[in-house]
Amino acid sequence: MNIGEIARRAGVSRSTVSYALSGKRNVSDRTRARVQQVIDELNYRPNAAARALKEGRTRTIGLVIPPAANRLTYMQLDFVASVLDAAAHADLDVLLSPSGDPHERAFRRLVDGRRVDGVILMEIRLDDPRVKQLQQADMPFVTIGHTARPEGTWWVDVDYENLLNRCVHHLADLGHRNIALINRSAEMLAAGYGPGLRARQGFRDAIAQCGVTGVEYPCGDDAPAGDACMRLIIEQHPEITAAATVNEAALPGVQRALHRAGLAVPADFSLIGVAARHWAEEFHPPLTSADVPSADMGAHAVALLTERIANPAALPRHLLLVPPISLRDSVSRAPGTGAPRP
Repeated sequence: MNIGEIARRAGVSRSTVSYALSGKRNVSDRTRARVQQVIDELNYRPNAAARALKEGRTRTIGLVIPPAANRLTYMQLDFVASVLDAAAHADLDVLLSPSGDPHERAFRRLVDGRRVDGVILMEIRLDDPRVKQLQQADMPFVTIGHTARPEGTWWVDVDYENLLNRCVHHLADLGHRNIALINRSAEMLAAGYGPGLRARQGFRDAIAQCGVTGVEYPCGDDAPAGDACMRLIIEQHPEITAAATVNEAALPGVQRALHRAGLAVPADFSLIGVAARHWAEEFHPPLTSADVPSADMGAHAVALLTERIANPAALPRHLLLVPPISLRDSVSRAPGTGAPRP
């Protein structure tokens, strides 16, 4: 049985049935009741449609992921997988929409077409026009990441500023006096990418606090970019003995460049960063890192979004995570130093 048959028996148009099911346009109570009566008589039971008629909802949420041209990192894939899993447990469908721009057709269709009850938005910039568009459309949404002015929004994020600060302090405690930050790409930083800019601030603060020298290098999200970045560090600053990073996708290339230069990790060069746990554990040697609980973040985002959809008047809530640094094998004392400084 389909919508066309329901429309014929109810004596209304197909679009009227769709509006009655979605609740997105005004349909008279009498017409809505007639459509519901036909649905009950025909035992028309696709779950989403039946619930949408009764609740005025689609039982679908949107997940806006980075554009299709950008390869997802392990951490981003974990976010996506955890959102899908949490949504399934909540009996929700997920509509994936690759978009990095509010003017992209996929994003406009998602918002303007009211195909979903709410949206989870990834890869947040400090000034993100997609957030503004969702607010203007009065669409419930939760962000993974937060803008420079997050007041009034619902979000889940990792405290990159604090974590990078702690990473530098750990390296300084082990005697490293010249430290690099391997950040995300220059394009992402110029666009206002929140985690990269907060990592930069945490790095700069720690450099000043510890009285050490620090240099920042933007880097693309892949192994070749990591290779090129590490070669530049070695060529331009051979005195650097350690690096902190928020760019897990670049690490295989970083390691290749170090190996080619005859530098062993961690005997000659230490690496530390913020990364997905399984990526850190599979790195060789295992990476000392603040393990981003990406699976938990996706589940928290779904929980916040369902709460917001169910209770539009609820006060905004957020969750800022500060995972501990897991000590593994990629960091050691700086070459030529004795015991760690007190």
